[in-house]
Amino acid sequence: MKILVVAPTPFFSNRGTHIRILEEALALEKLGHKITIATYHIGRDIEAEVKTKIDVRRIRRLLFWYKKLEAGPDWQKVILDIMLIRKVFYLARTQKPDIIHGHLHEGALIGWIIQKVLFWRKMKLVADFHGSLTKEMVSHGYLKRGLKTIFSFVEKFISNLGDCAIASSWEGVKDVSSARIQGKCELLLDGVNIDSFNVKISKEEIRYEMELPQDKFIVGYTGGLVTNKGIDYLLDAVHLVLEKRPDVFFLIGGFPSYQVESFIRTHKLESSVRLISPLDYFKLPEVLKACDISVDPKDLDTAQASGKMLNYMAAGLPVVCFDKPNNRNFLGDSAYFCSDMSSREIADGILYFAAHTQEIRKKGELNKERVKKFSWSESGRKLDKIYNSLKK
Repeated sequence: MKILVVAPTPFFSNRGTHIRILEEALALEKLGHKITIATYHIGRDIEAEVKTKIDVRRIRRLLFWYKKLEAGPDWQKVILDIMLIRKVFYLARTQKPDIIHGHLHEGALIGWIIQKVLFWRKMKLVADFHGSLTKEMVSHGYLKRGLKTIFSFVEKFISNLGDCAIASSWEGVKDVSSARIQGKCELLLDGVNIDSFNVKISKEEIRYEMELPQDKFIVGYTGGLVTNKGIDYLLDAVHLVLEKRPDVFFLIGGFPSYQVESFIRTHKLESSVRLISPLDYFKLPEVLKACDISVDPKDLDTAQASGKMLNYMAAGLPVVCFDKPNNRNFLGDSAYFCSDMSSREIADGILYFAAHTQEIRKKGELNKERVKKFSWSESGRKLDKIYNSLKK
């Protein structure tokens, strides 16, 4: 089939939303589908990193000053999305796709508009929800009470769009299903490219190349360096851990970098914390192999999946995280689940593994086995079935 993917974001940049868009498209391409991605004017070209015939089409660079790559709302995105409607309309009219696959709530809305305008083409719409629109904006501190009511109404309207809806987490399926009047929401979990974690060089060699300490216990975090990803919990935990175990070293990768850079500089922690920003998604397996354990400190209920957790699992790392249903479903017994959502609990989890190193290999091996259920190939096969069911 010909699939037109609507990606209302600066594709590609090194974060979870973009990884889901890319890996779904690659998995579908392997099954023989022809993929076109409509996206913003900025973002990294993927051809240099992966062998693919995916056609990435960008809007015009009228907002040439807009260069924001990190997650979070911005009023200028309204203009960019209007321009994206025009681009998607042109591509749908000229390429005549079988399926419009709209990512995020904005992408689902854009796809619905084009589907209705070109109704005689009988294109099917798949709405791919990565999390709650309203909860995500609240987590960024963007919505006041009045606006929250408005956006909740808009989110409920968009949740009802599409011939099929899919969500990236168990919580997301529950939220979207409760809002949809007709048709259920399918679960399509984030995946992981397991083959990419077959790193040939040793942990010692990677640490040498990255100039990381060989004799320290390295804790890894990779992902967004913003409040709604839990970075504040992690930074507070750094102090608590180093007070008791100065032999622990923190390797933090992601963006935007300003908060972590300021933290390291202010507290003179250059010998105990390394920041990699931006962190190249295609170098992630090597970075994680340099670590002993990993941390996912996200606490907010935004109904998002946690792609970083799957990468930790594929790297054979035990995880310190909060005790949430989504985390339990991914990790089973192969993690340290914090009893409450606090920096102290994150620190206790890190200190537990530092003192019980025999648990690291045990839980890491469990994670490597469990992650086999969460491959992007499996996600691609499920999407293929959804597409075929819509075209019958």
